[in-house]
This record gives sequence, C-alpha cells and structure tokens, in this order.
Amino acid sequence: MTPPATSPDRLPIAGLLALASAAFITILTEALPAGLLPQMSAGLNVSEALVGQLVTIYALGSLLTAIPLTAMTRRLPRRPLLLTAVGGFAAVNSITAFSTDYTVTLVARFVAGIFAGLLWALLAGYASRMVAPHLKGRAIAVAMVGAPLALSLGIPAGTFLGQAVGWQYAFAIMTALTVLLCIWTRLQVPNFPGQRASQQLGLRAVFVLPGVRPVLFVTLTFVLAHNMLYTYIVPLVGRAGMTAVVDRVLLVFGIAAVFGIWITGVLIDRWLRAIVLTSTAVFGLAAVVLGLWGDMPALVYAAIAAWGVSFGGAGTFFQTASVNAAGDAADVAQSMIVTVWNAAIAGGGIAGGMLLAGGNTAWLPWAVAALLAVAGGVTWQARASGFPPARST
Repeated sequence: MTPPATSPDRLPIAGLLALASAAFITILTEALPAGLLPQMSAGLNVSEALVGQLVTIYALGSLLTAIPLTAMTRRLPRRPLLLTAVGGFAAVNSITAFSTDYTVTLVARFVAGIFAGLLWALLAGYASRMVAPHLKGRAIAVAMVGAPLALSLGIPAGTFLGQAVGWQYAFAIMTALTVLLCIWTRLQVPNFPGQRASQQLGLRAVFVLPGVRPVLFVTLTFVLAHNMLYTYIVPLVGRAGMTAVVDRVLLVFGIAAVFGIWITGVLIDRWLRAIVLTSTAVFGLAAVVLGLWGDMPALVYAAIAAWGVSFGGAGTFFQTASVNAAGDAADVAQSMIVTVWNAAIAGGGIAGGMLLAGGNTAWLPWAVAALLAVAGGVTWQARASGFPPARST
C-alpha cells in the first residue's frame, strides 16, 4: 500500500509522526533501565551498578556500528531497512522482557544499540526526503520530537509503569507498541530507493564535504557540554539544596526542551544559523548563571529552563545542518552524527566525573561555558558551509 500523496506545501504528518514514534521508542528503550535500577537489579540478581551498564552497552552498540552499518546498507530500499530497524526493537525488548539472565540481557542491549544507530542514521534523511526542499527542517523537527517527549514524559511514565507492574511487563508493553509502530510505518511512510553504486561516496569523501566537519565538531562540543551537566544534575543542584526536588528540576528541563524543539521547527528552514548561534549563547549564559549563582534555587530553575529550551532543538538543527551539507550522502553523514553524539554522551560522563573527582561541583558550569564558547566560535566561522546565513525568500 502506498501512502497518500502530500501537497508540496504541506507536511505528511502521519508519516512524520511514525518517525517521531520510532525516535520515542529508541530513547525509551535506551534510558528505561536507569529509572528501574532497583527492580532490574533484583530481577537479574546483579548490582545496580551492573544494571547501569545496560545503558552503557546500548550506547556502545550505536557508537561502534552506526557508520559501518549505514555505509553497508546504502543500496537497500529505505522502508524495508527502516522496518528492520524498528522491528529489531520489538525483538530485543521481547528478549529483555523474558530474560532473567544478565548476560543474555546485556547482549540484547548491545544489539538494541546497533538497531538504534541505524535508525538514528536514517531518520533525518528520511524525513527530509518526504517533503519539498523548503520544508526539510520542519519535517526533521517533527520526526525528532519523539526524543524530548521520551525524556520528559516517556521515561517517567515507563518508570512508574515498571514500578507498578514490574520491569519485565514494561519492556513487554514496549514490544507491543513497537509492533503497532511497524504496521503504522508500513502504511504511512513512503518507500525510497537506495543509492546506486555510482552515487555513493566513501566515508572519507563524505567527511571532507564542505560543512560536514564543522557540523560534527559543533555537535560534539555542544552535546558534550550538555551531558557533563545532565549526567551530574543531582550534585549540581545540590549546591542550592535541591537534591530532594531533582524530579521537578528534570520536569522543568523536559517541558522547556519540548518548547525548544517547537521553536526550532517553526524557524529552522529559514534561520538555521541564527538558531544554532542563539541556542549556544543561551546555553552558555545558563551555564554562567549556574556557575555564579548555583546556590540560589530560583536562578537554578531559570537556568535549567533556559538550558532546556536551547538543547531541545539540538537534534533537529544539527541533523538538518548535516543533511544540508551532505546532500545525497545524508545517511552516511547522519551516521557520523550518531557516532559523535554517543561519543559525547560517554565523554560527558567521563569529563564531568573527572571534574567532580576534585570535590568541587562549581567547576562543572565553567567547563561547560568554555566548551560552548568554542562551539559558538566554530559556528560563527562556518558561514560558507555548515551553518550558512539565512536564505532569501
């Protein structure tokens, strides 16, 4: 069945929301163990620290395989490949739901990370191919909205569900939702051909395309800065005596992030460069506020909200910039974004931990502000390609 045709000036909402739901499932699958540490620890008969590694191994699967797997599958039709990636989550979440063995669960999580790396490499390029060129950014924004919704709503809801009915049932329910998503995707998402061999660029050729390297570098520094703060949000807000209300802090961040992606979706097709520069500046200002007045709860909430707004659209504006820079090689460029993003997640935990090892949480915001200053400088320099000025109407 072929999805209904869409006007060149309208978004194919049903198809884009299917992509957004895939992003939602991906983030929820990745992060849910963090919210169910005690339950999974008891069920798998291992320590909570080992359960935490289920998140790490997932990210490692994406980090190691996104680029080679995307390069290997460039010639395949896009919808069957997308359905394989989405269906893979149904399989691995089923294994997680029924497994009582930690090693089996660990392997399933690594395989889930592989499917996630492939899916993230596909989503932005897929969304951009479903619309007219002047709607690319907005389409990617809709496809990416599943990520902040998963962080702000899905993970708290999944955690509550897992605590109420058991963590295995939570993963089983995700499997059922993923099966429904496969049907939705088959009905509403169009198929596209893969690339012919004559169209394919090697990894190095994609990497050196004008604009690709600045986008990758700014993505790395921006996401690294985010994860240095987000990973250690509890000790960070502890300076203001807010440890007991960290759930409210995260809710403020999540709501602000959803607002941020909405703003990004409205403006991105014309003002991509301005959005990236403004988001970097606002995030940097929030870090400075946390550095100077991180012991004042009202200002902490304000800084967290500003940080959330600035980060909410990050996936959208970096992937849009990557798609614009790479052209027909968008999927390979997206796999590089996936790799850089996951490296920044791991690096944020390591770098933030090293700063905290000195026993002074106050260093974190200043390190983040320095990273964002570098990101802003590279963005400003990348006028010719990567982050060009607004196009004329």
